[in-house]
Amino acid sequence: MPNLSRRSVLTLGAALGLAGVAADPGRAWAWSSAGSIAGTDTITDPWQVWDDATDPLLVAMLRDGQIPAVNTAFDGWVDNGDPLPSGVPAALTSWLQQHNRLPSWADQTKLNRAAQFNKRMSLYLFLLYGLGSGIMSTVIPREARNVYWSEGGAVMKSRAAKTFTYGYDLSALDAFQPTGHFVVTSNKTRLTHAAVRHLLPQSAHWRAVTDDQDFIPISNGDILITFHSLGTFVHGKLKSWGIRMSAAEEEAFLHMWQVALHLLGVRDDFIPATWSAAREQSAYALTPLLAPTPEGIDLAGVLLNLTSAVDLGVTRGFQREFARYLLGDQVGDWLRLPRDLASRTVIEVGWPAYVAFREGLSPIIPTTFSLFDRFIRGLAMLFLNNGTSATYTPITIPTGNRAGT
Repeated sequence: MPNLSRRSVLTLGAALGLAGVAADPGRAWAWSSAGSIAGTDTITDPWQVWDDATDPLLVAMLRDGQIPAVNTAFDGWVDNGDPLPSGVPAALTSWLQQHNRLPSWADQTKLNRAAQFNKRMSLYLFLLYGLGSGIMSTVIPREARNVYWSEGGAVMKSRAAKTFTYGYDLSALDAFQPTGHFVVTSNKTRLTHAAVRHLLPQSAHWRAVTDDQDFIPISNGDILITFHSLGTFVHGKLKSWGIRMSAAEEEAFLHMWQVALHLLGVRDDFIPATWSAAREQSAYALTPLLAPTPEGIDLAGVLLNLTSAVDLGVTRGFQREFARYLLGDQVGDWLRLPRDLASRTVIEVGWPAYVAFREGLSPIIPTTFSLFDRFIRGLAMLFLNNGTSATYTPITIPTGNRAGT
């Protein structure tokens, strides 16, 4: 990791909307679960916690060659209200019977409110998830290496489509209803994570670049980091842009993410109970981890080229400058994003005015606002089409790593 001074860490944190705690990359985990939904006051390192309920099951299914049949059975299992798939191992059926449900503490009223909030915020969310969180993931070293060297890393268009599927299913109005998909999508994703945990350590290429030879990927800590690059980052940006959000809406948006984390196997004593606790955990855990890697630079180029293939109504330079605007120039420099200073001027002047207009604070709509409308709607179409087409993109459990590794 590059040598980051305290000043540069805080500056980067501010750019991402995550500042508030002076993060120290060298210290051991010390975030107390007093700030979690469990409300206990203990300290446990989430990077040493994986998924004991799921990992042995996937090891056995991989060993016995059962994954292809499971993926076939999963093809028709889409809606939360669908019967559990038939033709899968009995142990997997038992696992699904236990985990294919919301946690006992889930509040359907809050989840319904979150769905309406997602609908109202949809244009901002498409932009922030797609160009903000998506590109941020490429400067989270472990995440970038895990994605790059796993099976999906070689075909990023398909990999991105599956990521879009997860985000779209979470943001849907009926995400947690019987007609929605998110509980099923979460279970498929959790099973996929367990497979990757077993497979990646077998890759010599991955072992050559991992920062810890004893490291097992996709721990609870890694999933928390991904949450902060998504939920906490987005919430912080919405706040910094002055977007109108009621306290009930903010609470509901966090509750949606709390349920999502639980469904992915994150322990309740790691899940922040409030946005304040989330910001504290994020500034403590995410910001000091950010750094460039060869894998991340390559992935960022692929993702930006993927969005460039969609008609966003803007130049490629505008697109890259908007990524810099969202994530900060330090991240942009790490990823070697070319500069377009003319576009940057338009963004820095026009975006705050655009947001103000959309929020009802401006009496007129300058003609340049149509530029932002086309840009966001283009990203939205990419998101809604799962990055490829209007068809549903299945999440499949891998049986190997990146070809040749």
